[in-house]
Amino acid sequence: MGEQTIHSNQSLSSSALSTTTTAAAPPATSNNLPADPAAVSTTIITAATTATTIISLRPRKIRKVSSSFSSSVLAEDAFKKNPSSDGRLAVRVIPRPLSADGEIVVALRHLRAADPHLGRVMDAHELPAFQYLHPPFHALARSILYQQLAFKAAASVYSRFLSLCGGEAGVVPEAVLALTPHQLRQIGVSGRKASYLHDLARKYHTGILSDAAIVAMDDKSLFTMLTMVKGIGAWSVHMFMIFSLHRPDVLPVGDLGVRKGVQMLYGLEEVPRPSQMDQLCEQWRPYRSVGSWYMWRLVEAKGTSTMASSSTEGGGLDITTMGEGIVQQQQLVDPIQMLPSLG
Repeated sequence: MGEQTIHSNQSLSSSALSTTTTAAAPPATSNNLPADPAAVSTTIITAATTATTIISLRPRKIRKVSSSFSSSVLAEDAFKKNPSSDGRLAVRVIPRPLSADGEIVVALRHLRAADPHLGRVMDAHELPAFQYLHPPFHALARSILYQQLAFKAAASVYSRFLSLCGGEAGVVPEAVLALTPHQLRQIGVSGRKASYLHDLARKYHTGILSDAAIVAMDDKSLFTMLTMVKGIGAWSVHMFMIFSLHRPDVLPVGDLGVRKGVQMLYGLEEVPRPSQMDQLCEQWRPYRSVGSWYMWRLVEAKGTSTMASSSTEGGGLDITTMGEGIVQQQQLVDPIQMLPSLG
């Protein structure tokens, strides 16, 4: 009877039972049966308990290993995407805006030391100034309205747009969503631009974007999120980052005005391609926005008319002045968003 019971338990976990029986069973008699009948019961209980414990622990062990593996894979992926020099995960930090007290002074000191050529251009021009004028949503909506329009025409459309919204304070996502395409067409906004405005407002309304989130995003994340909005391309985002958020290290590689300025600055035979701009302007980091500002000033001073087009949302644009609202040749410039337009 004792042997039959033992064999029955072995069918549950033969390896566990054999191990437990070997370790726990007392010395056997010459006929290989346990010397003490009570030992049979003890051995059976111990074996069954061990087998049950092993079976119940297996899923937990699997879950534990799986969780650890998933965490290590996620950590490895994060490290590959954004490693730091000491092997730890890097934390993206939002830089101080150029409008912060003393930041322009620090930027100019750095640029003079890093690039003597740029230093000479800086000596010949006034200091850059950056001021907050509109919240992010308002600024982005305004940039859409000004696309591909002469300054006076754009200003007229924008003025009527403000009236529809009930003034500058009324330029909010809910008010823009409430405007019908017909209402927008009546003030001179094309059907395509109306869809761009509604897409921007809808992304705010659904929580994909918000003024607070935009201000808190690092440059890379901000670029990714804003280019998801219909009608807002790389060039518009760069202008927004420089002149609305005052981010210090933005290089609008697709802006031909900046590229032409770099050509003049370094005496290059040809206008550098966008793919060459990062390397040429590397020494300006972390104040490439200020370096770009001086490239517009350089092109303006030379009286050179260039065509700037970084993306289809901006169209072909003459750049002879940037940022001052000065009319030169056929160029009319938006002094707030730095959006040059066809004259």
